[in-house]
Amino acid sequence: MPVKVSSAKVAAARDTLASLVTSKDVKAKQQQEGQLKYIKGYSANTIEQVKHHIANDTLGRLLLNRYPRIHDIRTDKALYDYAMGYKQAYLKQSDPLSKVIFDEKISLSHQALGLHTYANRVQGSKVKAKNEIRISSKLKFIPEPLLRMVVVHELAHLREKEHNKAFYQLCEYMTADYHQLELDLRLLLTCIELGKSPY
Repeated sequence: MPVKVSSAKVAAARDTLASLVTSKDVKAKQQQEGQLKYIKGYSANTIEQVKHHIANDTLGRLLLNRYPRIHDIRTDKALYDYAMGYKQAYLKQSDPLSKVIFDEKISLSHQALGLHTYANRVQGSKVKAKNEIRISSKLKFIPEPLLRMVVVHELAHLREKEHNKAFYQLCEYMTADYHQLELDLRLLLTCIELGKSPY
């Protein structure tokens, strides 16, 4: 004997099935998370604003309005001189820098802010510290304030190895709008991820 099912139960079952997540939904969510990976540590409100700009294709325009021009630092020597200007102004007593270069090997997705390396070497009876800053060569064509933020970030590691309160205070000491610049760089990286860099 067949079981009779009311039309209300059939409709409820259909609605339940329709609300299940499909593989297409999962892929769309993963794609959106990939687009937002640079800002995932920010507040829900900030993330919603960024989503709005992405949906309306206005994120690049926002950055272009804030930073209409890119910097003209193209060589490793120019980058070294630029970084040394900040070091001399704010970190005279810190360890010396032996090298500051643009590096083709640094991937924006893994080391978006560059790389600071240091090594102690024994030379005779003395121990010498060697500090280097490497910045992704992809950052050659960004606005100067955003490059400044990366340089300041890496210089701060001369004194503070960890990303702690003292580290961020030092960054703010060298450039007062550090946190805004970091957010804006992350917004630019999001644009690059979307294939829509304004620069």
